[in-house]
Amino acid sequence: MTRRSIYAVIVIFALIAVSGCAEASMKKRIATDKAPSAGGPYSQAIQAGNFLFVAGQIPVNPATQTLNTGTIEEQTAQVMDNIKAILEAGGLSMANVVSTTVYMKNIDEFSRMNVIYGKYFDEAPPARATVEVSRLPRNILIEISAIAVK
Repeated sequence: MTRRSIYAVIVIFALIAVSGCAEASMKKRIATDKAPSAGGPYSQAIQAGNFLFVAGQIPVNPATQTLNTGTIEEQTAQVMDNIKAILEAGGLSMANVVSTTVYMKNIDEFSRMNVIYGKYFDEAPPARATVEVSRLPRNILIEISAIAVK
């Protein structure tokens, strides 16, 4: 291979890398009134390339903006409905979710939460991390964030 050929290959790889990075670095804010509005300097979700990063959702009813203070089952259903609405606003569904992080105030309620959580995924549920935390905003029982891919 000649020096000129080597430089040509390097330039081609550089162009491919730059074009891929440019696409991945473009981000778009996703918002819907069918999920709770962001309560601070963050977005409901950000689309970056083929990925959609959904901010941690808490059990707030978007129609009334009131906190659901019910059982872990009721709060989990509200959180999952909020995630579903945000995904739909981004043109995706629960089937596109590849990873979630679940924050629970009481890990002893895991099995009860898991029953409701599981109803939102038909096949190939996403990878998941579940952690118990000492406190969540507004003394809720659960918060869930998600990552989805087109």
